Amino acid sequence: MADWISKAIKKPGQLHKDLGIPEGDKIPLSTLKAAAKRKDKTGQRARLALTMRGFKHQSRKKAAQSMK
Repeated sequence: MADWISKAIKKPGQLHKDLGIPEGDKIPLSTLKAAAKRKDKTGQRARLALTMRGFKHQSRKKAAQSMK
């Protein structure tokens, strides 16, 4: 179902390296939006990160109830 995500992320942590933010820290939204305006690969990664921010995780209990 979400197989495209695993194919899209070929270099985990590269956006952190490109932006100079340590991997344990979260990337601020303002930094992410500014990077998304770029036309290079960093901008592409930032746009994907913004897209993935919108995905919501469900708890297993809620997921099991929705499957019934």
